[in-house]
Amino acid sequence: MLLRNRLLTLQITSFLSPLPSPPIKTRPSTLSFRTLLSNPTHPSQNPNPKRNVLAPKATANSTILDKNVLFMSPGVDPAEEVTENMVLPGSNIVLGPYAGDAKIKEVEFVKSSARAKDCPKHDRPEFAILGRSNVGKSSLINSLVRKKDVALTSKKPGKTKLINHFLVNKSWYFVDLPGYGFAKAPDAARMDWSAFTKGFFLSRDTLVTVLLLVDASVPPQKIDLDCANWLGRNNIPMTFVFTKCDKMRAGKGKRADENLRDFQQFIKDNYRVPPPWIMTSSVTGLGRDELLLHMSQLRNYWDQ
Repeated sequence: MLLRNRLLTLQITSFLSPLPSPPIKTRPSTLSFRTLLSNPTHPSQNPNPKRNVLAPKATANSTILDKNVLFMSPGVDPAEEVTENMVLPGSNIVLGPYAGDAKIKEVEFVKSSARAKDCPKHDRPEFAILGRSNVGKSSLINSLVRKKDVALTSKKPGKTKLINHFLVNKSWYFVDLPGYGFAKAPDAARMDWSAFTKGFFLSRDTLVTVLLLVDASVPPQKIDLDCANWLGRNNIPMTFVFTKCDKMRAGKGKRADENLRDFQQFIKDNYRVPPPWIMTSSVTGLGRDELLLHMSQLRNYWDQ
């Protein structure tokens, strides 16, 4: 419990308080979609990252970034200047000394639970995956573990109706939660899914963070904003994971990078210090290694 409280202090009290005044102005080009996507030399590309990887120092050609738009990971010196090569590509996450042990070697399905109180009882860290029913949640899980049958994928959103626990490397858990807000699901079913999912969040001392999936191929949805606000009000740590970032629409609707900027504006308007966010694509593999490295930072800090 002490470790969870320490992690909550790091991840929540710093950024989940609504802004009482206009947000701090930041340079608009600091964390652009294209800049973060094209960083070719970041250490997260190391195929075998080790624990306690130190964030790289500034170089003569490094651009110093505005900390007001960054998530300062555990162990990062708040007084240190942050440069482009210290940030995970496609994210606002600063690489810290707890990064490493990110490779997934083994995944085991443990249990499906209809109620929060029926979930496995253990002392291992958990990462809960949550999002709208058609956000690509199961596809992201399959991409992360590089298996096609770990999470159920379907052309009919809303098929996951239970809390599913997967044990990773015999040391930590993915928790696949029911999707919310699918338009064709009965109202009563949507309410039931929401109720027992919220019960899970409020009762799990082993929860490290919620990976809140947001579809970058569509404009920000009110239901996603409401979910983020609920998590914030209840002191639940979260990481925004933008999915479908490969869908660069032309002509009809906005492109993924434009939708992402709109959501970033919501973050800037509502959080004193921004929560972590990262761009992903289950089709191209964008953000896979970076997301796992981010999770390793939180997990290793939890485990110490």
